[in-house]
Amino acid sequence: MTPVSAISQQIWDMKYRLKAADGAPIDKTIEDTWRRIANAAAAPEADAAGWAERFYTALDGFKFLPAGRIVAGAGTARNVTLFNCFVMGTIPDDMGGIFAHLREAALTMQQGGGIGYDFSTLRPKGAPVKGVGADASGPLTFMDVWDAMCRTIMSAGFRRGAMMATLASDHPDIEAFIDAKREPGRLRMFNLSVLVTDAFMQAVKEDAPWELTFGGVSFKTLRARELWDKIMRATYGYAEPGVIFIDRVNRRNNLHYCETIRATNPCGEQPLPPYGACLLGSINLAALVRDPFTETARLDEAELDRIAPLAVRMMDNVIDISRFPLPEQQAEAKAKRRIGLGVTGLADALIMCRTRYGSEAAVRLTESWLGRLRRVAYQASIDLAREKGAFPLFDREPYLAGESVQELGTELRDGIARHGIRNALVTSIAPTGTISIMADNVSSGLEPVFSFSYTRSVLMPDGTRRTEDVSDYAFRLYRRLYGESAPLPDYFVDAQKLTPSEHLVMQAAVQKYIDSSISKTINCPEDISFEAFKDVYIQAYELGCKGCTTYRPNPVTGAVLTAKKPEGKPVQGTLPLAKPAVRPADQ
Repeated sequence: MTPVSAISQQIWDMKYRLKAADGAPIDKTIEDTWRRIANAAAAPEADAAGWAERFYTALDGFKFLPAGRIVAGAGTARNVTLFNCFVMGTIPDDMGGIFAHLREAALTMQQGGGIGYDFSTLRPKGAPVKGVGADASGPLTFMDVWDAMCRTIMSAGFRRGAMMATLASDHPDIEAFIDAKREPGRLRMFNLSVLVTDAFMQAVKEDAPWELTFGGVSFKTLRARELWDKIMRATYGYAEPGVIFIDRVNRRNNLHYCETIRATNPCGEQPLPPYGACLLGSINLAALVRDPFTETARLDEAELDRIAPLAVRMMDNVIDISRFPLPEQQAEAKAKRRIGLGVTGLADALIMCRTRYGSEAAVRLTESWLGRLRRVAYQASIDLAREKGAFPLFDREPYLAGESVQELGTELRDGIARHGIRNALVTSIAPTGTISIMADNVSSGLEPVFSFSYTRSVLMPDGTRRTEDVSDYAFRLYRRLYGESAPLPDYFVDAQKLTPSEHLVMQAAVQKYIDSSISKTINCPEDISFEAFKDVYIQAYELGCKGCTTYRPNPVTGAVLTAKKPEGKPVQGTLPLAKPAVRPADQ
């Protein structure tokens, strides 16, 4: 078997390999990393040794990929959280409360957690501040303070902090929020998303007037389409803001009866209530394809059925072994025990099954795979509830009445009615990022392959960036099987060749089977016209998505990834990973 690529080994060594204070490796091989995680996740079990071995079989070969905080922190005894991200508490509209929440944000980021905030609770610029004879500076000025704080904190694992800021579509400062990133260098530690309501979308459809209000006071009225056009021109120009269809998020939330959501984690895959925590893991579909590129290519569904329950159990145990930056976060996580099990390598798996991303066949196959994952994962959580008890805030009748729960099918609903469910929410699709690179650079999350050969900017421990040449897992496997000169079949499609609609149909297909949300970027070519672009968010809304983010190359935001033409064979490294990723062609 061929060793994994050099950048995969580098990512493991730099971000996830456990080392002593003097830099000496404690994890000698990737198997040591998997053993460390498996042992830590099995600690709450009565048969810890037996479950550790079972968990190891899911991790080995990069089949199940826990999120980066788990890989970096589990079993290390470090004072870090194993949760990737948090949505912080509701910010009160007073100076003392604002800076108390800034402190909470700093403590959370110090332990390695990304954060999301809704700034809609802060009065708009120019509003009177009673008792001090002054006017409010508005939420954007306080976002600048958060941005400065984030830039000063190096969170665990050589990674800069990440933040999400949301603002309601009827907040009086929404126009300034939309335009905030036109200013070079401003709010660069934030992703920005507008909280879009059903009422606003209806007003856009009808070209109705839209009132901007705060605290019952109307500050301005404008045409809804005028505001919508501002959003679309901003995201066309510099890739922000995204949109979150917040009424749909709350309506379809399994916990609709006991929480209200106003923000998400930084990448958007976890809409969360105040102090909600984001626990993620992904099954690597590319590692489960058998007979790739042949007429009998298929996903090993029996292996998926075996791995998913192990992943659910591991993630549920992580809730109990993790540290939390704040007691409020621990209370929230343990009361609801939400997890976010998803997939990565979807695009590579489709390619290996000779299916073009964005096609009708890809939608059918994706729905089959994700439907199966949802069914198996929910059943695993029901089985855990029977063994260990349902999550503390489980309330049978309202939970079963939830819109998403109603779609689970009779067997699962009957199981929930009898036994409850261990985890309030079970599924999510994360961006996976460096975790997928570590797994021999499989395609990330549900994203298409960015490019089959590209240059990636890698953040180094000293804060500098280094560019690395990278090639895709399925691309390298095809070249190895059929030769360097073999022409690529038409199902080898990358993000540069897809239309926005092809991105959206895949996002919508996956969202049907995800109870939380999805991290997905609609990559658009630089030369796409505004006319061809401007309806992307409306299409996302009509297709049932919970949010949407786009990216068109532009001089304001730059890029982490840069496509390039493939040149020769990828260079292999020498770090002692010992075992490669699972190679379906060798089985």
